[in-house]
Amino acid sequence: MERLMEHQNMKKTSFTTQELVFTALMTALVFVATYLPHIPIPLGYAHLGDAVIFLLALLAPRRAALFAACIGSALADLLGGFALWIVPTLVIKFVMAEIVYRIGRRGDAIVPRASIIAALLLSSLWMAAAYTLAGAVLYASMSAALASTPGLLMEGLVNSVLALLLLPMLRERFPKF
Repeated sequence: MERLMEHQNMKKTSFTTQELVFTALMTALVFVATYLPHIPIPLGYAHLGDAVIFLLALLAPRRAALFAACIGSALADLLGGFALWIVPTLVIKFVMAEIVYRIGRRGDAIVPRASIIAALLLSSLWMAAAYTLAGAVLYASMSAALASTPGLLMEGLVNSVLALLLLPMLRERFPKF
């Protein structure tokens, strides 16, 4: 009996093959959406990866969304020549996805659009503030970091709108776990 309970507990903490493959694909999607549309802004770049993160946080299982957000974004920083930003990115993207997950969804139930919008905007504001503060620390210059804030805010807005536009279409077709 004890072995059966131990096996059931292990199963809850491990990924199934389907979850592992899905998480790997979503990590790759976050990476590509972050890495390819590289739009330079002071101290870094803007991208469309946050729209993917937002959609995953609204549609995917929590741990798959968090893993894909963190690792996909960190890989884009590493391969894009921004290795200095990997640690801040891991923390910032984790919190971004967590904000959207906690505010923008209630299990599989559809939440009011206003809650989703609030989640996306709060997550975007967190991202802009956190990257601005991280830039001030990494480059020892608050004025240099503040130069990136308008671009970060615009990135958050664009990604939020894109996620809102894609959400109804993807909600019907997204795999259920």
